Amino acid sequence: MRCLLLLLAMATTSAAPAQDWLLGGHEWKAKVITTQKDLILSNGLLTRRFRLQPAVACISYINESNNEQLIRAVMPEARLVIDGKTIDLGGLTGQKEKAYLREDWIDTLHANGEQATWSTGPIAPPWAGCPWHPKGIELTFTYKEAQVHYALYDDIPLLCKWVTVYNPSKTPIKVNQVINELLATPEEQSAVVGSTAQMTKPHGLYVESNYAFNNAMRYDLSDQTTHWLADSTYTSQVNYNYQTPCLLETYPPMGPNVTLNEGDSLESVRSYELLMDSYDRERRGLAIRKMYRTIAPWTDRNPIFMHLVSHDDAQVYTAIDQCAATGYEAVILSFGSHCNMEDTSAANIAAWKTLADYAHKKGILIGAYSLFSSRHISDTDDVIGPKTGKPGEAFFGYAPCYGSYWGLAYLAKIEYFLSTTGFNLFENDGPYAGDVCASTTHPGHKGLEDSQWEQMLLQKSLYHWCNEHGIYVNAPDWYFLDGTNKIALGYREVNFSLPRDQQLLLNRQNIYDGTWEKTPSMGWGFVPLTRYQGGGPEAVLEPLKDHLKDYAQLMVQYYGAGIQACYRGPRLYDTDSTKELVQMTISWYKKYRTILNADIIHLRRPDGRDWDGILHVDPQGAVKGFVLLYNPLDKPITRAIEVPLYYAGLTTRATVNDKVYDLDRQYRIHLPVTIPANGFVWYAIK
Repeated sequence: MRCLLLLLAMATTSAAPAQDWLLGGHEWKAKVITTQKDLILSNGLLTRRFRLQPAVACISYINESNNEQLIRAVMPEARLVIDGKTIDLGGLTGQKEKAYLREDWIDTLHANGEQATWSTGPIAPPWAGCPWHPKGIELTFTYKEAQVHYALYDDIPLLCKWVTVYNPSKTPIKVNQVINELLATPEEQSAVVGSTAQMTKPHGLYVESNYAFNNAMRYDLSDQTTHWLADSTYTSQVNYNYQTPCLLETYPPMGPNVTLNEGDSLESVRSYELLMDSYDRERRGLAIRKMYRTIAPWTDRNPIFMHLVSHDDAQVYTAIDQCAATGYEAVILSFGSHCNMEDTSAANIAAWKTLADYAHKKGILIGAYSLFSSRHISDTDDVIGPKTGKPGEAFFGYAPCYGSYWGLAYLAKIEYFLSTTGFNLFENDGPYAGDVCASTTHPGHKGLEDSQWEQMLLQKSLYHWCNEHGIYVNAPDWYFLDGTNKIALGYREVNFSLPRDQQLLLNRQNIYDGTWEKTPSMGWGFVPLTRYQGGGPEAVLEPLKDHLKDYAQLMVQYYGAGIQACYRGPRLYDTDSTKELVQMTISWYKKYRTILNADIIHLRRPDGRDWDGILHVDPQGAVKGFVLLYNPLDKPITRAIEVPLYYAGLTTRATVNDKVYDLDRQYRIHLPVTIPANGFVWYAIK
């Protein structure tokens, strides 16, 4: 018995990793270990342990980086509501003290739900047809009516959990709700008074799902499924009214409320659980960015594109030629252009296929913008509001329902247009905000209660299809985990009517603020070459030849941050000098493309009072760091700037412009710089 306990302790509380996983260069492979009683899922960074008898139950969840235990009490593995009846999958009951769980208590607990079998295998792609094959191991517990899946990834303290519900009977069943994760976690602080909403949520567990919407350009504000709840059975908590937010449940806000016939199945949302070992904002952001690179590698695609405003085909040919001449890689027909992707007539398809073929011969990708939401189609096809029973209650007022006849036809038309023309990019404006629809006549959903779920599935199906066919997708909401490539960086559109000098600094603020959780390639910026929503000559870059300094700095700010902006206008250059400027800037970006697309360390936020800047880091690259510093003042700034190089993978020395600098004990160098008035400087670090 003593040997068994020692083996168990070694398997579940292994030493902290010898190397920081955020720096790479080391392998932490996912594996399953079995003992007499338990099953252990671990990759050396994250360890989750399950008791197998008398029912499957998670009894330990450890962050190996800091040995933090994330379980204080045993919960069911998942919870279903079918035909109004609640069904717990797995779990143990009888734990009286809920503040902590002792090992010697576990054998005294009783089965809460039915028993399950288990199996393991490689992680399957997140949807059928997805070209990505993740590295790691998938553990599945099979119950009578469902399977509970865990996918543990290699080299990152991250797992994904979801549930597949089946109907093995001949009688239809209605799946009202699926709670795919229930965790009783330690509280973050002791607070005698305060509500669940007011108190701090546990910081050691970051949760993200593939069911998010809010048009916020940030996941935390788009999250719909992460619910931190009070646990009234935890009677020894400090909070007088038992309101401590220490019970995690993940489920969508409505539904699914889907009927399954015999042999049908339903997959729940997928919850990605990333273990955090620090309160530091930069480190937490780097971990989240590493998560995206791991589970949504298509977000690393970052083609250089122009946002063309065209009125005829001749302007498209000109834009393609200018892109090819300057090193640009793609043309997107912007809103207000003459491309209508909903027109699937033979003549329209043939015309755009001719243009696409021409672009491809020049090595240029081509695509277009299409509006879904924020427009009124008809009283029968629009989202029907549950309060009034009429259109007009969508997030942006009027919007079509994806499950309407029009919505289903829209999806088919977009797929047909993209596949027959050979377009490589798709910029979709909407749907937004998970609109619900009270119609009972739309073919894509039965009524209000399943409308959000079914519309989300339709939207995801389009993005899955695009991803499978290599079509790059710009989308306005958080569909990264279902195949989209890019979202807006975050900006106020009317600011592009302000004078250019204001736009320069505001854009740098947008870049700085929008890259804490997103990688550079996940966000787009905006550069209106022509008038946009107002503003006079002082706001625009056209004629380009007259504003070369501002044009150059706007390009450097975005390309230097690894962010593609929508250069929106009819052309990229108007003279040979403008052409030369664009060519030179794109050549500079491509020379340093690897490091400029790497993660950003935030040095100083732009405030118009002193220097501001960012640092790219790539510990596995030839160029380890890249510093960009800006001066918003009318006089030069001379300073010694502290440059932190820990996340660049450097520990003792760094070389900048052939000069060697010793790192201090905080892994920093003190770099002497002079930044010209209203200008910028950059340095590559090896």
